[in-house]
Amino acid sequence: MSALNLLGNSDAVSFWEAENGDYQPNQPFAGDADVDVAIIGAGYTGLSIAREFKKDNPGANLIVLEGQYVGFGASGRNGGFNMSLFGLEPEVTIFRWGKQRTKEAHDYMARAVSYVHQLVKDNDLKSDYEHNGMLRIAYTPAQIKRLGAMSEMLSGLDDTGQRYQFLQQDQLGDQFGTEVFQAAIFEPDSGILNPIKHVRELKRLAEDEGAKIYENSPVLNVDRSADKIILKTQNGTIKCKKLVIAVNAWASQIKGIAKIRSRQTPVWTSQVVTQIIPEETWAKIGWADRASIEDNRQMVHYLRRTKCGRITIGGGNVAIPNSRAMGNMDTAKIFSALENRLRWMFPDLKDIGFDYRWGGPVSVNLDMTPEIGFIGDERVIYASGCIGHGVSLTQLNGRLIADLLLDKKTELSEFWVVNRKAIPWPIDPIGFACINAIKSGLNLWDRIEEKSLPKGM
Repeated sequence: MSALNLLGNSDAVSFWEAENGDYQPNQPFAGDADVDVAIIGAGYTGLSIAREFKKDNPGANLIVLEGQYVGFGASGRNGGFNMSLFGLEPEVTIFRWGKQRTKEAHDYMARAVSYVHQLVKDNDLKSDYEHNGMLRIAYTPAQIKRLGAMSEMLSGLDDTGQRYQFLQQDQLGDQFGTEVFQAAIFEPDSGILNPIKHVRELKRLAEDEGAKIYENSPVLNVDRSADKIILKTQNGTIKCKKLVIAVNAWASQIKGIAKIRSRQTPVWTSQVVTQIIPEETWAKIGWADRASIEDNRQMVHYLRRTKCGRITIGGGNVAIPNSRAMGNMDTAKIFSALENRLRWMFPDLKDIGFDYRWGGPVSVNLDMTPEIGFIGDERVIYASGCIGHGVSLTQLNGRLIADLLLDKKTELSEFWVVNRKAIPWPIDPIGFACINAIKSGLNLWDRIEEKSLPKGM
């Protein structure tokens, strides 16, 4: 099956992949193997686990099995935001889990951002990393009011007193050539990276530690016995003592472990990238400090500058499959809406063209909270529920899961998301109705808060 059919978008190849040349994947797995640890999925999660586990256990035998190629999934297709947002929104986390657990999640994510930033610096990763901060912007009075409440909430969670700054419209006007940004929260300790370059660098680090990575090696079935876990691929069989399922939105494709399919559901998000913007237009737009941007909507838009002088914008409305079969999606209207939103934000881009349009699935839990857990017993570990905010989260999760594999009790392994009592997704058609109801509610919220904006925005 082609990447086009799997991802359900008119252009399956992301801007990041198209701009970064040919890639030669590793050979598929073939034969038989008996290993200590097997990891399904070679994205940020799986590669980070492999590296961290092998650093601590150089003599252990660990393999990673990737169904397509490194960077095929969300790890190579995302917006590249190294950010501290946990789950959907802080208000949702406080409502579901209370202030103390929200504070712990906030601290975990601050640590995750630092982890990625330091990883890039210490290993000289060629990830095009920029640590220029992030803006959460509001367009309307209703959004400004909610943004102010969020600013107070976040400041209350922050022990340093330096992570968040509330900016008024005049301060934003000094930075941007647009009148639609009415207020913002600025978070200095945040960054952006090139996701496809970064995931390939993580592959290099994992292999440098001795991990064996096989691409184009989908796992056809998982079978558990009393002493071994057995993975079947097209060309071989792997027996392992411990298994990590690190596929996030693709969990429904894992056969043999029924519980994994109820942990999350895939939701499609989309991105578009402009043509290269002329320097004289950049002079009108501003945005000289290159901070990344998210808006304060429920169905959030995210946008950033690229190294080559473009803007990428993603998010907004989402597409939902009619089952967990990862089938085709019609996202043409979403692409068009993203393009219109960017042109509205920056009127000087009214005639700009767009060179790339793509998308892919993100993992969503029913209670909008990331999850790490065991299945059956502690031999099988899974991670899911990034909700589109997984760049920093998944990489620190790699260190956490390495601790779990080693049976180490650490500050990370005690994080409350581990083996939490999650609400499972009901089977379709009830599950399909649930996710569509959530989507409709969030879209209605945005329409109410943005009723003063031009139609179509």
